[in-house]
Amino acid sequence: MANHKSTLRRIRSDKTKTLNNKYYHKTMRNSLRDLRLEEVKAKAEAQLPKLVSQIDKLVKRGTIHKNKAANLKSNLSKKIARL
Repeated sequence: MANHKSTLRRIRSDKTKTLNNKYYHKTMRNSLRDLRLEEVKAKAEAQLPKLVSQIDKLVKRGTIHKNKAANLKSNLSKKIARL
């Protein structure tokens, strides 16, 4: 058990931050799945900027690594180009 007030506060705030990170990460993964399943190029191109924005926000927030974000965006761009 924590011995300091600041540690107890930190534990409480970490729970909240973890829940928020899980929510945003899961939302991004769902959008990613939807884009990967898209077969129509026009719809995929319309969805891409929104997803790239979500990914960039996760990087800024520190939820995912910047290299992972770069790989995701690169692979999505390649997939849309192949459609």
